[in-house]
Amino acid sequence: MTGGHLPTPSQTAGPLYGFALLFEGSERAVEPGSPGAVIVEGTVWEGGGVPFAFPDCFLEVWQGEQFARTRTDGDGHWEVVVRKPPAERTREGLRFAPHLNVTVFGRGLLKQAQTRMYFPDEQEANAVDPVLARVPVDRRETLIAEPTARGLRFDIHLQGPCETVFFAF
Repeated sequence: MTGGHLPTPSQTAGPLYGFALLFEGSERAVEPGSPGAVIVEGTVWEGGGVPFAFPDCFLEVWQGEQFARTRTDGDGHWEVVVRKPPAERTREGLRFAPHLNVTVFGRGLLKQAQTRMYFPDEQEANAVDPVLARVPVDRRETLIAEPTARGLRFDIHLQGPCETVFFAF
C-alpha cells in the first residue's frame, strides 16, 4: 500500500532501469551559461499529489537537435538545461510555436507518457499553434511553462484534477 491507497496493477509493474540510460551530462542539451541556455525544472506528480520520486521516474526532453535525459530526485523534482527551439512550419505552411517534447518513463507506466512544453513568452505563436489549438482552452495551461527566477517551471501531473495533457503518438 502506498500513501493509504491500494496500488493498481500498472503501478506495480517494473522495475524501471532508467539508471542504465543516463550518462554524464545527459541532463544538458546545451551547457549552462551558453547563449540562450535556459533551465527547465519541475516536479512529476502521481495521482493523489504524490511525487513520482527517485528511482522510479526519468524524463527525456527534446526538439530538433536538442536532447536531454534526467531523472527525478527523492522529491519528484527534475531539471534540464536546453535552448528554446525556433518556431517551425509544416509543409502546409502552418506554424508550430516553439516547444519541447517531453517523455515521461516510470515504474507502473506500461507505456511512456508524451507531452509538450510551450514557452510562456510566445503568446502569439501559442495562439496559432495547430497542436495547442486542438487542446480544450481550459486544459492548455497544463502545457505552458511558468517563468521563475532560475528559468522555467514545468510540473507534470500524471493523474488528478491538474492532469497534464498527454498525446498519443
